[in-house]
Amino acid sequence: MSADLVPDRRERLVRPLLVAFLLAAVVDLFGVLADVPVAHLVAKPLLMPLLAGYAAARRGPRLLIAALLFGWGGDTLLLPDADVTFLIGMGSFAAGHVCYLLLFGRARSSPAVGAVYAAVLVTVVALLWSGLPADMRIPMTGYSLLLTAMAYRAGTRGRYAAVGGALFLLSDALIGTGVADWPQLPAPDFWIMLTYIAAQFLLTAGVLAPGAKWAGATPGAYRERSISI
Repeated sequence: MSADLVPDRRERLVRPLLVAFLLAAVVDLFGVLADVPVAHLVAKPLLMPLLAGYAAARRGPRLLIAALLFGWGGDTLLLPDADVTFLIGMGSFAAGHVCYLLLFGRARSSPAVGAVYAAVLVTVVALLWSGLPADMRIPMTGYSLLLTAMAYRAGTRGRYAAVGGALFLLSDALIGTGVADWPQLPAPDFWIMLTYIAAQFLLTAGVLAPGAKWAGATPGAYRERSISI
């Protein structure tokens, strides 16, 4: 079979992978909201591999795919309720944020928006600090700094990515309030997962938007009107 048929085959996977991701998201959110643990346990580990597959089918940059797969590592490691896996999972998410930061490159960002994010970071850390377990304070503060930097820099990739970065920060802030034993919203896990899923999807959509460019794009990266290998 000639090589020029491969891109067409890959294109045909775009819609099924997107539909599968959305279906997994619905099942996961239903499982969390309706307290059906098996639905959450089955669907959550499928989310990021399906979204990464969609990004790959769209010929997205490798750093995006890596960020999503590190997110999958964090998702699966956070399923057990244990401090050790929580910290390792947080490390996996942190690696994903590094991938996003490298992907966003050195494009100019708004200093005003940066000041807002800095104020949010300082405020959230200050409010949660006393409620966090002593051995979690430094790791969570370092992670929060990295996440906030990613959310801020996401704005360089357009509105979708900007909203995605903000939602990622909100999702993890909701997790932080739970760790600090703050009063929670009804069905807190539902809101955590909803904002997280939307964040990863919008970050992906922002990177893959027609005409989007990224620093250090690898050969074979997605190009508007081009799917050459």
